[in-house]
Amino acid sequence: MKLHNYFRSGTSHRLRIALNLKGLTYEYLVVNLLKEEHLQDEFKRINPQGFVPVLEVGERVLIQSPAIIEWLEEQFPSPALLPTDSIDRQYVRSLAALIGCDIHPVNNRRILQKLRHEFNASESQVNGWCNQWISDGFDALEQLLQSDRSRKGFCFGSSPTIADVYLIPQIESARRFNVSLSQWPNIQAVEESCLSFDAFKNAAPGTQIDA
Repeated sequence: MKLHNYFRSGTSHRLRIALNLKGLTYEYLVVNLLKEEHLQDEFKRINPQGFVPVLEVGERVLIQSPAIIEWLEEQFPSPALLPTDSIDRQYVRSLAALIGCDIHPVNNRRILQKLRHEFNASESQVNGWCNQWISDGFDALEQLLQSDRSRKGFCFGSSPTIADVYLIPQIESARRFNVSLSQWPNIQAVEESCLSFDAFKNAAPGTQIDA
């Protein structure tokens, strides 16, 4: 497997976690977003959308981290990142979607660059933008975690699921935009549980070769 990614990309981060949890090895290929390598013809021949991550598996090119993570779950079912019960799976997917669909996209680099360069937003305004959407999402997630009395350390149950895979990179992003996590004790507790796993620690942006 070849993973085209960037150390600070949240979507790349979540895919690295999933690959690590599955115990899979991969070749780490750097796509430097700051140098806009993702917009160059060479990379767009691999992914016409110009997004990371991309996972090459033999002759196949897999794009979009949610779809890749679901594929990993199907191809490498152990350890499972989704519960066995269909309602529980829906719930875990909804937690992941809360982050992956409603928080992450509006704080994505291309959106922030648009705010900076086309709308002349200051860094303070950009941080305020990110703070609002992260806080709104984390407020809801915190309530959901609080209401699940059967939860044991993680977003669901007693072991990592795709919800945790999505959450940890979003926490990293929150800190980068100066969002204090002190108001969300359940989210902080989930992070502590996740970081007891090497799969999460080894996927962290600061430990990557292009950091």
